[in-house]
Amino acid sequence: MSRIADGFAALRARGTAAVVPYVTAGDPDIGTTRDIVRAAVAEGADAIELGVPFSDPMADGPVLQRSSARALVAGTSLPRVLELVADLRAEMTQPIILFGYYNPFFRYGVDAIAADAAAAGADGILCVDLPVEEAGELRAPVRRAGLDLISLLAPTTPLARARRIARESSGFLYFVSVLGTTGARNALPPELPELVGRLRSVTTLPIGVGFGVSGPDQAAWVARFADAVIVGSAIGRLIEEGDAAGAPGRVGRFVASLGSAVRAVARPCVGG
Repeated sequence: MSRIADGFAALRARGTAAVVPYVTAGDPDIGTTRDIVRAAVAEGADAIELGVPFSDPMADGPVLQRSSARALVAGTSLPRVLELVADLRAEMTQPIILFGYYNPFFRYGVDAIAADAAAAGADGILCVDLPVEEAGELRAPVRRAGLDLISLLAPTTPLARARRIARESSGFLYFVSVLGTTGARNALPPELPELVGRLRSVTTLPIGVGFGVSGPDQAAWVARFADAVIVGSAIGRLIEEGDAAGAPGRVGRFVASLGSAVRAVARPCVGG
């Protein structure tokens, strides 16, 4: 089993969902990102999504667009992100997922990124803009390297297509809670539990929910029916709305609040 699968199995045995912060690597710089991830893990993060900055992050809203731009201005590159993964892996056991767009992976080389990500200690790759029909050339080397290839699904994904995506994915499935780009929302769709339940009918993979989760109350609600609560833009806003030196503390306290809310949920036995 992969580190991701083992992590979900352990959480399922404890009757709780995973808290998964998303952090753009290099925002505002690599050293601060390292400290932010350390703080998140110390405060109970169950896995980390580490964003690879890209110049055209089409799936991201304004907060994460700015985050990616700051990281690029700071000189963040995919090789530097892999160095960061290696540094973090030396001191943490939680899964690390590289979250990015296909262009940087393609330019680096699909065989090379799979091998080098695995060597650095990453556990999975999530490629936002690579549809299942085109994912074969990345999927093969990722699997050879022993990594999970995690896929996105939307509320509008037809059930037959969801079944195919699930069959060709591993680790977990990332269910996008709302149509549109990333960004914290004041409210999440009330039909979200039903949509996640529909997806469960075609897969035994754990299901994480992201895009829109803004705070502890929403995280607790999502934890009632999903296997992971993924939070990105709310963390990006904490990073940009204060001094860099204080960012790890701000993010750590926020992750702690998410964890407390999620673990207080009386959660039914769900998930694969």
